Amino acid sequence: MQIYKVGGAVRDRLLGIPVTDIDWVVVGATTEEMLAKGFRPVGADFPVFLHPKSGEEYALARTERKSGRGYGGFTFHASPEVTLEEDLIRRDLTINAMAEDDQQNLTDPYHGQQDLEDRLLRHVSPAFAEDPLRVLRVARFAARYAGLGFTVAPQTLELMRQLADSGELQALTAERSWKEISRALMEDQPQIFIEVLRECGALKVLMPEVDALFGVPQPEAHHPEIDTGVHTLSVLQQCALHKHPLTVRWACLLHDLGKGLTPTEEWPRHIAHEHTGLKLIKAVNERFKAPKDCQELALLVGQYHTHGHRALELKPSTLLELLQSFDVYRRPQRFEEFIAACEMDARGRKGLEQRSYPQADYLRGAAAAARGVAVQPLLEQGFKGPELGEAIKRERLKALKAYKETASI
Repeated sequence: MQIYKVGGAVRDRLLGIPVTDIDWVVVGATTEEMLAKGFRPVGADFPVFLHPKSGEEYALARTERKSGRGYGGFTFHASPEVTLEEDLIRRDLTINAMAEDDQQNLTDPYHGQQDLEDRLLRHVSPAFAEDPLRVLRVARFAARYAGLGFTVAPQTLELMRQLADSGELQALTAERSWKEISRALMEDQPQIFIEVLRECGALKVLMPEVDALFGVPQPEAHHPEIDTGVHTLSVLQQCALHKHPLTVRWACLLHDLGKGLTPTEEWPRHIAHEHTGLKLIKAVNERFKAPKDCQELALLVGQYHTHGHRALELKPSTLLELLQSFDVYRRPQRFEEFIAACEMDARGRKGLEQRSYPQADYLRGAAAAARGVAVQPLLEQGFKGPELGEAIKRERLKALKAYKETASI
């Protein structure tokens, strides 16, 4: 039995990046031997075990062959005869197909170390094209390591194009796709993820609503970058620079989908795109079964982001409706994330990345003013039921009128 550290732990150590997760592969062992040493089995499809003390995952060396469509369409074979090189060749990228023993002696049969030096994301073998999930994974790695100068090898990009054209991407489950998408959006340069998917033709298959934004012009006075797709990438980049959570990043990716539906004769204006885009946002949400908080914020940002930009001009009654829509009294954090998305939208414009966004503090102040209305005095006046609700609304409107007057002085 020989045990090797494999994959990301080896890659990141060689890159000088802190290692977070460690994967281990065991060569020359049987399931019975692992159990005898106290390892606990966890793999349903192939033999994976948890270490009795550390809890880390140890997998028996295995081979695989394509047996059906999609990510799950594989037959695995694990036995003591499977070599380390045979296990490594089934991996996606050469930089993930290296192993080292407990003395840090490197096993690198597919030249992953050279590709690290060349800053290249390159597939290990033609079997790469058997797994459609790898299109998303490579795009995610491109987003993660773009800051280090990594790019996707032309031959690998070509295989990704073939996968995008083959129809295999449609065989991916929503859960597997969302796992990769959500992780990619949380990388340092999430816009690269979208760029790579678009370059290989996968974006128009997975998210045609986002792909449709490229080439759609906007008024240059508000959007010096003009192209709606380019603007969306810039907004994502700003989200990462400001370290916003996944909910905000997902909402920012989808906020302008309505502009992809604008008739060309109306370009570059996009009247009511906030409302026309809602059905598209809903469709993307459902396609990937995004978590509920991501779905809700994306729909709210899509509908109300222009309200955010015009916050200083909104009538107190419109402002109150906005606050009610977000349920700021019980869910203040969601409104804070809306403000963040609006600010990133404003900053994601060529040459305007550093401009101030006074609407943010104004909206926070409005929310505080509305929340500051006390209910107890109204109860003491005898209001109850629907009448109480109307009385609270009147008081909140009064508070917002006072706030607007004070804020504009």
